[in-house]
Amino acid sequence: MNVPRFLKASEGHCFLLGPRGTGKTWWTKQQFPEALRVDLLDPATLRELAARPERLREVIGGTPGVKWVVLDEVQKLPELLEVVHGLIEEKGPLRFVLTGSSARKLRRQGVNLLGGRAGHLTLHPYMAAELGERFDLEAALRLGLLPVVLGAEDPESHLRAYNGLYLREEILAEGLVRNMGSFARFMEALSFSHGSVLNLANVSRECQVSRATLDGYLAILEDLLLSWRVPIFTRRAKRGLAAHPKFYFFDVGVFRANRPRGPLDSAAEMDGAALEGMVAQHLRAWCAYSGGDHSLHYWQTRSQVEVDFVVYGESGLYAVEVKNTDRIRPEDLVGLKHFAEDYPESQRFLLYRGKDRLLRDGILCLPCSSFLQALKPDHFPPNC
Repeated sequence: MNVPRFLKASEGHCFLLGPRGTGKTWWTKQQFPEALRVDLLDPATLRELAARPERLREVIGGTPGVKWVVLDEVQKLPELLEVVHGLIEEKGPLRFVLTGSSARKLRRQGVNLLGGRAGHLTLHPYMAAELGERFDLEAALRLGLLPVVLGAEDPESHLRAYNGLYLREEILAEGLVRNMGSFARFMEALSFSHGSVLNLANVSRECQVSRATLDGYLAILEDLLLSWRVPIFTRRAKRGLAAHPKFYFFDVGVFRANRPRGPLDSAAEMDGAALEGMVAQHLRAWCAYSGGDHSLHYWQTRSQVEVDFVVYGESGLYAVEVKNTDRIRPEDLVGLKHFAEDYPESQRFLLYRGKDRLLRDGILCLPCSSFLQALKPDHFPPNC
């Protein structure tokens, strides 16, 4: 799918991180069509550079007039960063874009990350506004918004294959996990925590794996950019708050691929978690793509009064509640009302499955699909 992305290119050196299939290669080709490209997913290229990393300097030197160099999947050969660092130190006109789908090797091997000379960009799954009229909320809640999945002839089969791709290539091939059966049970058990406060003790009992092992498994998921956690919003807190973060898979489709479905699994519970996850990944992408410094949180008191999302940054303070219902009940507004008592300067929104735009008790209630389709970087709330 030829879909322009909201991510803006950097003028200097940068790391471009994002899970496999988010379109990093496509994006770099659009942004830097004349760049010299070095694809480390190509076995021959990887073998040659692994044997002699300094060959990269020779390849660049043999390409007169090159201004940009794109190194795809640089985590496959972190040793190349030493060569890149040397070329950057020469302070020439050359600029590097280093893409990667895993931060694990870069961190664990203690490789120098260019001494702070490279910025960091992140590419996320599609936002609804990027797809425009092609966005369909029901389909997105079933398949997710990964470019590699939506661009496939058979998206459902490709999603299942994608989920297996990471288990096989990124985890098993690199020897990150010894027991793939335990890890598969962990992924399934973890799917029940999508959109919830993560309780690893419960997950440990469910999949019969030790807590220490689960800590390692979770670190692997986060290093491979497959999951993330939303922290509690504590700024100027006026009451006792929860302490633990909420957990999300990076894309709703990946959540669906790991969540078991059967007669004992509630469709409504699964759909509610999927809808909340869809909003979460959009707000996360919005924070990454918007100018200024914005961060995503959630808010929950010790008495279990909760607001699903809090966006805090230079443009303002926004509280967002998500309800998988087409009718708004008074109890659906309780969390946002409590938040307003502590943060009267906040703007408050309730997203639901209905069709009407309503204002109730200072809370703007919006159709979820309309909100997502109108959400664009640097514009919050969207004009929907």
